[in-house]
Amino acid sequence: MLKFSAKKINPDYTLLGSAIALVFLGIIVLAGVSTFVSQKLFGNTYHFLAHQLLLGLLPGLILGFLAFKIDLNYYRKYIPLLLLANLFLMLLVFLPIIGSSLGGASRWVHLGFISFQPSEFLKLTFILYLSSWLAAMMEGRRSVSSAFLPFIFIIIIISLFLVLQPDIGTLGIIVFSAVAMYFSASTSLWQTVLMILAGLGCLIALIKIAPYRCDRLLVFLKPETDPMGLGYHTKQALIAIGSGGIFGVGLGMSTQKYGLLPESISDSTFAVFAEETGFLGSILLIILFLLFLWRCFNVAKENKDKFSQLVAMGISSWIVFQGFINIGSMIGVLPLTGVPLPFISYGCSHLITELVAVGLLLNISKKPL
Repeated sequence: MLKFSAKKINPDYTLLGSAIALVFLGIIVLAGVSTFVSQKLFGNTYHFLAHQLLLGLLPGLILGFLAFKIDLNYYRKYIPLLLLANLFLMLLVFLPIIGSSLGGASRWVHLGFISFQPSEFLKLTFILYLSSWLAAMMEGRRSVSSAFLPFIFIIIIISLFLVLQPDIGTLGIIVFSAVAMYFSASTSLWQTVLMILAGLGCLIALIKIAPYRCDRLLVFLKPETDPMGLGYHTKQALIAIGSGGIFGVGLGMSTQKYGLLPESISDSTFAVFAEETGFLGSILLIILFLLFLWRCFNVAKENKDKFSQLVAMGISSWIVFQGFINIGSMIGVLPLTGVPLPFISYGCSHLITELVAVGLLLNISKKPL
């Protein structure tokens, strides 16, 4: 029977406020940055904004509210089914009629008028599954260290689904979150070292089997070697950020959004945001992410339930790591990965998933009467 957590009050309002502020900034930025490409592709200035509000924000708020209200332990028995359903959706991306490819990557599923990216949902469903599994180990008084090899096996299975698409950016985020969760439940030093070495080995292997990744890495190190090819994206992002100065050129006044900066409404949103709001706006955005991270860690620390702790740790690791990967790639300190900026970039699948994650965090943060 469905259980609502009605005997608890006072969720973390600072966490809620930081999430609302990030979503609000995302809407404001998208309203300005998407006008050119919306008009060009659909003849409607606000196509992408309306799409984000109706098919991203609205369902995300509804599902996030349900995640906030329903007793967290109610989810646990259904988590394996959620993960299996998500993996099934991951397979659909390879079907000729249903699946869709873009830029050589098979990541989207089209069902009638609805399109979505299953790998975005996987970030949350895998965190829930791993949290439940690790918590069961801890609650059963078994050493988490004894689960090291099964943990590696689970990571390998998930990795195969993502490598085949390929979606290395999402893979990196999921692996980082999983490692953070595992070592919040275990303190084995040798396992830490072993996992780092294994991760480096896998990274080298992924670069070797796909030469374009090696080219991307080389251009990242020396963008001037291919200024109109692979280095063009980074160059235009840096131009946008530099054009913003201290105070920015003003909301909606970006020049890079007029077809100069690739993926201006999705992966490159931060660069446009920095151009329009300047250094001060960029610092504000980073502070909001740090505030979100601080409250997430506080939620995990104050909760005594192992499952809830791990869910909070996994979600915070995922969202903040993804945010700084995106920002790092825009300012040229990391290679371009193609991952969106949480709460800010255009994309209904990732916004829905992030709002559900916030609902779960607020659920965990509630204090008993």
